[in-house]
Amino acid sequence: MTSPDDPRAEEEPAPLKVAVIGSGPAGLYTADSLTRQRRVPVRVDVIDRLHTPYGLVRYGVAPDHTKIKGVARALRRILEHPGVRFVGGVEFGVDVTRDDLARTHNAVVYATGAATDRHMGVPGEDLPGSVAATDFVNWYCGHPDSEMLRFVLDSEEVVVVGAGNVALDVARILVKTADELRHTDIPQPVLEALAASRVRTVHLLARRGPLQARFTAPELRDLLELPDVDLVVDPAQVDIDLTRIRGEVARAARTNLRLLRERAALPPKGHPRAVHLHFWSRPREILGADRVTGVRVERTRLDGEHLVGTGETVDLPAGMVLRSVGYAGVPIPGVPFDEASRTVPHRDGRVLDTRGRVVPGDYVAGWAKRGATGVIGTNKSDAAATVRSLLDDAPALLADAPDLVDLAEVVKGSDYDAWLRIDAAEARRAAELNRGERVKLHGWAAHRDAIR
Repeated sequence: MTSPDDPRAEEEPAPLKVAVIGSGPAGLYTADSLTRQRRVPVRVDVIDRLHTPYGLVRYGVAPDHTKIKGVARALRRILEHPGVRFVGGVEFGVDVTRDDLARTHNAVVYATGAATDRHMGVPGEDLPGSVAATDFVNWYCGHPDSEMLRFVLDSEEVVVVGAGNVALDVARILVKTADELRHTDIPQPVLEALAASRVRTVHLLARRGPLQARFTAPELRDLLELPDVDLVVDPAQVDIDLTRIRGEVARAARTNLRLLRERAALPPKGHPRAVHLHFWSRPREILGADRVTGVRVERTRLDGEHLVGTGETVDLPAGMVLRSVGYAGVPIPGVPFDEASRTVPHRDGRVLDTRGRVVPGDYVAGWAKRGATGVIGTNKSDAAATVRSLLDDAPALLADAPDLVDLAEVVKGSDYDAWLRIDAAEARRAAELNRGERVKLHGWAAHRDAIR
């Protein structure tokens, strides 16, 4: 056996250093997949613009979905792996560039998600009172970029456009009482705004029918089970003979239809708040002069596989419109971007330039790779696929690498201990307010104060 000082002793191989941009599920599952493999030693820096990790698990999952938010406990274990370092408060393209990371890492994985909303493209969409559901989600989830006074909720009627889980989340938060949300992590100013809300009726518009709705049965049940809220469904819209439907109807769609039929058969109970589901309905115009006063809604139908308007319209009064028609990716500074798909072009996770050639050392995972599709768990297999490509390239990446410097020599950010101080401050805030396990601090200043 050779001693460490013996020249015959084998030198420890240089680790593969990987920078992951984004600390949401896609980024952290990438780090997890890298540290679980045994092909090459690896060191991972997870870089995020925020001082807080977990991405949409923290800032996209509704505060009353505590089971889903439990995913953060699994993600926390990834960040605590000795081969992973969290670097917060560092914005890629502003505080650090790709050229900077070429000095510090062998490879970069972009896992930045899809940070903006899609537009409806109808007249009046830019009126005050017409906003993206993503803005509303950021507000009630306490995203530091969101202004606490962003939503006053002074209108009795609200229209939510969309038929996905986010649309149902938004509708549910609007009609829940503040007492029902008190023991969640919702920021205190948001809770106070919801307590003062005048919203009594939410109209949810779905362009297609109940069999095509994108929401899942658990989300639908969450609405159905709300006390003191009527979920109003037109019986005619759910009176569907499945034996006359061409092709196979998915089990999830059948479950949704059954739940909707059961509710449609019951008369409204006259509860103080109500959610009206409008299938085969799309907005044609947002009404109002200086701000939103209503929505002109057109009935739709299927012509073969194509959705068409019938020309039949109805005006719904509303003081606010929240569009929830999907997330969209935004360009990453210095990284190729496909405007049509709103994703980073790639082949098996390897980033491609405008000529379709592989960009050495650049990879992509998550929504930036495949678009805003799938659930949280989808990111695990997606990240693993990208990591397989990266590991296949590892010999070349290590051979071509110059002497690398530590990221701390290039940029200063917050670390995992700083995030734990924010975490502890949120627990103290909850104890002070008698509000469950945590209450989110809101705003950049509050996070910086907690870090100090």
